[in-house]
Amino acid sequence: MALPLKSVLGARVRELRLAEGLTQEGLAEKLGVTPRYLAGIERGERNLTLDSIDALAHQLGVSALSLFAVRSEQR
Repeated sequence: MALPLKSVLGARVRELRLAEGLTQEGLAEKLGVTPRYLAGIERGERNLTLDSIDALAHQLGVSALSLFAVRSEQR
């Protein structure tokens, strides 16, 4: 069974944030959102706009499409 797209995106954001050595607070500050909002994204609870996805990708240094890459352990 496929995971909801919001869950895939959230897990990928968390993975990339941790790989960059960023805290939720640090990335949230760069994005201009609250840490609580970013936590909701990472938990797959937020329904993001395309502009928000572009901003996330830019801050994480990846393409927007790569945020939707499903890892084998997520399946």
